[in-house]
Amino acid sequence: MYKVLHIEDDEIDRRLVRKALTAAGFEVIEAADGAGGIRQALSARPDLVLLDIELPDMDGYAVALELRGKLNDPEVPIVALSGRDDRRTIDAVGCDGLIAKPVDIETFPGEVRSYLTARAARRRGTAETERLLLAQGQRLAGELRRKIEELEHANQQLLDSEKVRADFYRNLSHELSTPLTPALGYLNMLLNGEIGELTPEQRRAVDSISRGVTRVRAVVENLLDMTALSTGKMAFFARTYDFNQLARRSFGACAGHFRERGIDAALKVAEAQIGGYGDPDRLERAMVQLLENAAKFCKSGGRVQVETRREANGLVFLVFDSGQGIPEQQIEAIFKSFYQVDGSPTREHGGAGLGLALARRIVERFGGEIWAESPPRVGGAPSWARTLVALRVPERMPD
Repeated sequence: MYKVLHIEDDEIDRRLVRKALTAAGFEVIEAADGAGGIRQALSARPDLVLLDIELPDMDGYAVALELRGKLNDPEVPIVALSGRDDRRTIDAVGCDGLIAKPVDIETFPGEVRSYLTARAARRRGTAETERLLLAQGQRLAGELRRKIEELEHANQQLLDSEKVRADFYRNLSHELSTPLTPALGYLNMLLNGEIGELTPEQRRAVDSISRGVTRVRAVVENLLDMTALSTGKMAFFARTYDFNQLARRSFGACAGHFRERGIDAALKVAEAQIGGYGDPDRLERAMVQLLENAAKFCKSGGRVQVETRREANGLVFLVFDSGQGIPEQQIEAIFKSFYQVDGSPTREHGGAGLGLALARRIVERFGGEIWAESPPRVGGAPSWARTLVALRVPERMPD
């Protein structure tokens, strides 16, 4: 009984070949990728190798080169399976022939048997040319396989470290969040006079503490949300919403920030109602992040203008500000986690650099996009604006 090694990543094709050859009296062994096929060929010692050219890890040409140099029997036929008629390359890498895909079940076993009974008739070039080609090709194929294995190992290490990082952030955020909840509760009770009246000096001190704790809590919530998004554990609950209403609510949530910093902020909504379908709570959270970013980088006396628009490719939320602008080389980087335009210890602006990264993750889950322009290039931008940060989502969030 002839033993045939079939190297093919497509499970349906493997099943088809297995059925046809087994019925014709062949023993079939299989591999789903190039590296696995090479290992099988060296250990199982097949009488013939059927090799798919389009493999996921290394193409069939590289596999053929390495097999031709490492097989114990140099006369073992290697037959390419491909939908492309690239016979010159197939011959050059040491294959004995080509069977076109998809295979014809009725004639396929006979084609395989013909290669087994005609080993001596294989086409070869000049002996010296073939020897040099194979030696060079085998070296390159071996190096490629080693690089692939190194990359697979490095990728696994990255995945492991990412899991450790996500677990660390989740645990840290939980440990920080737990004591903050009662702390904020008692601070509010003090400010509301529920446990005794405060002197003006005490009220100012408690109010300052409350603002600091609130700021820490916002950072912790961003950490929790970013971890949930990174690990795919954040739930989205889709329903209908009014895009303009979300803009009004997010603008109202940030109105205090604008007042504290002495910023003149204005909201311009498009029409009476812009309907959408998705998770309005998550989308509002993304809008708030854009507004808080504008409040942070716009100096006292500056201006912020917020607009909503319905466009052909989705619903748009735009935030213009008169702040310092963004250097062109840093525009894309501001959406990365923990990135700060000014990362020095003495930087003017606070925050952990998570707000815009969190907004991007949320918007991408909606099937939308988020971007920045400095200076703004969109039509209708205010003449005083130095920066635009905007998001666009489709009217319907993908399932």
